[in-house]
Amino acid sequence: MNYQKQEIKQGITLHEIYTQKYKTNLSAIFLATPLKKENVTLNALLTAVLRRGSKNIPSQDLISQKLEMMYGASFDCGVEKTGDNHIIKFYLETLSEEFLPSSEDILKEAIEILTDIVFNPLIEENSFKKEYVEGEKQNLKQIIQAKIDNKAKYAYDRCIEEMFKNKPYGLYKYGYIEDLEKITPEQLYNYYKDLINNCKIDIFYSGTVNKDKLKEIIEKNENIQKLDSRKPEYVINNETTELVEQKEPKIVNESMQILQGKLVLGLNINETAENSRFMASVYNAILGGGANSKLFQNVREKQSLAYTASSRYIRAKNCIFINCGIEIQNYEKALNTIKEQLEDIKNENFTQQDIDNSKELILASVEAITEEQDTEITYYYGQELADRFVSLEEYMNKIKTVTKEQVVNLAQTVNINTIYFLKD
Repeated sequence: MNYQKQEIKQGITLHEIYTQKYKTNLSAIFLATPLKKENVTLNALLTAVLRRGSKNIPSQDLISQKLEMMYGASFDCGVEKTGDNHIIKFYLETLSEEFLPSSEDILKEAIEILTDIVFNPLIEENSFKKEYVEGEKQNLKQIIQAKIDNKAKYAYDRCIEEMFKNKPYGLYKYGYIEDLEKITPEQLYNYYKDLINNCKIDIFYSGTVNKDKLKEIIEKNENIQKLDSRKPEYVINNETTELVEQKEPKIVNESMQILQGKLVLGLNINETAENSRFMASVYNAILGGGANSKLFQNVREKQSLAYTASSRYIRAKNCIFINCGIEIQNYEKALNTIKEQLEDIKNENFTQQDIDNSKELILASVEAITEEQDTEITYYYGQELADRFVSLEEYMNKIKTVTKEQVVNLAQTVNINTIYFLKD
């Protein structure tokens, strides 16, 4: 296996993916902290402020100049929800050294820049630079306000918000304007210091540099050296941690000036056996994972009730979301047709060919994970946070062994939690 990990200090882990597939090295740092209303906006703002400049590279222009001198290296960052964790992500991609015109230690320089941005921020008078904080507050405010522009994504986020109301996963990853307006540069810096001392830190590398050289670069990096060991604060979420009491579905209707209705259903999977995720993956693929799925064939193709009809399995929360774009007047008929598909799987009204098609779809998506460096890093990081490590090869083997009986048994545990409809 080309993946391995080692603990640098307690709560700080180095993950190494050795691959000859790419002409690039990709380094990444992930900071994980539990999702909370009081920190979700702080995390989103902090990410944007950190990218503006570090102590040694104090502006975005200077960072861009540094990257350009490194043969067009690229830097990116952002925030993401993974289960009940809020993840702050930083990436830096460079050319692999064998493709450089001269002998240079470009990986060492890349890791120095990346760790400088994350762990050695620009500070003025025991505070983040006021100009940067105020500028990023305005940018973040626009991002939060713009979430309504993509109606399909807005409806999906609103269904999650309603299904996980007053729970961490229901929080919006970019936070809230009412909280944003109160944040000061001093408060943000104090929060940063607490975060860096307590959060789970994972450092990833994907590329061709050998293990000993990478280890030496990491061990000699001053920004990493100054980090303390910690008992990290984060949440382990996997298919064995979510069990929800079955109730009548919550129905939420919202009106907006739109031409196409957005129907989103949130489904609970009340099966918490370890490895149930492989059955759930196959179940989801049969339900709405592709062009051969029951939702696509019956809701979209045969009855022409939807422009789009698909489903998505969220392993970290052990749930599935069905997404449909429909004519508003077709709401009742589309909803009933969706329910029929759920009942069909419970009643074994699907074929072995459906199983085989679904497995092929999943196996192709798993094989594609290694086609992109960031996708492969994301896969292994998901395994880390779930505390359920499965290699890509093992994952595919487990998918291949899923039986029709297992899918039907899992289907008995699936129920509708929330029905959200965005209409005119």
